[in-house]
Amino acid sequence: MKKLKVHYFQHIAGEGFGSCYPYLKAMGGEISATEFFALPKELNIDIDALPNIADVDLLIIMGGAMSVNDEANFPWLKIEKRWIRRYLASQKPAIGLCLGAQLIANALGARITKNPIPELGWSAVHKTVHIDDTTFPLPNDLEVMQWHHETLELPKGAIRLAESKACLNQIYQIGKNVLGFQFHPEITPEGLSLFIKHEEELNSFHECAAQQLPLLRQTQKQRFTAGNQMLHRAIDYVLRA
Repeated sequence: MKKLKVHYFQHIAGEGFGSCYPYLKAMGGEISATEFFALPKELNIDIDALPNIADVDLLIIMGGAMSVNDEANFPWLKIEKRWIRRYLASQKPAIGLCLGAQLIANALGARITKNPIPELGWSAVHKTVHIDDTTFPLPNDLEVMQWHHETLELPKGAIRLAESKACLNQIYQIGKNVLGFQFHPEITPEGLSLFIKHEEELNSFHECAAQQLPLLRQTQKQRFTAGNQMLHRAIDYVLRA
C-alpha cells in the first residue's frame, strides 16, 4: 500500500506539528517539513528548493508570528505563496492553520488586513447559518484557541463555514479539498506553552480580545480535545476529496 506523504510548512521554531503528528503517524503517514524559520531573512530561495508537488499527498500550513504581507523582511514568503498556488492548482488536499489559512487566501488573491480586535486565548466560534451538508460538518458552537492580529478576506470560490463576534472569517472551505482555520485547532499543552513564552517576550497583544496569560497557563488538558478532534476530521475530509 502506498504511504501517505504529508508535508507541512513551519514558520516558528519549536512550534512543531501539534496534534497532527500523532494522528497522521497512526495513519502510517510519511511526514516531512519545510522549516522557513531556519532560513536567513536575506536568503532568496528558489521555488525548486521546495518539495516536488508530485511528492506531496497532503499539505498542512502552520501558523507564524509574521504577516503574510511582510515579504520585505521575509523574502521567502513570496516563494512560499507561489508554491502554494501551484499546489492548489493540482487540486490536492490542503489545510491552513492561522497564518497558514491567511497564506492560502493571499496566494489566491485575497487581502490580509489587521483585524479590528486582535484575538488571544480561548473563544467561541459559531457555524455559519446558511451552510449545508455539502460542506465540512461542524458543531453549531466550538471553543477554540485564537492567537492572531490579522484577518483574511475570503478568496474567490471560498465558503465561510464559521465566524465569531471579533473576527468574521474563522473557517473557510474551497471545493472539497481545502480548509482554512483562522485559529489553532492543532494546539496542544506544549504548543500553548510556546505561544505564551513568545507573548511574554514580545508583549505584542494590546487592546485585544484576550485572556490573561496566567489563566491560559492553567488550561486543563481536556479543553484541547474538541479542536484536535475537529482537525483530525478535517484531515480525513480533505483526503477523501
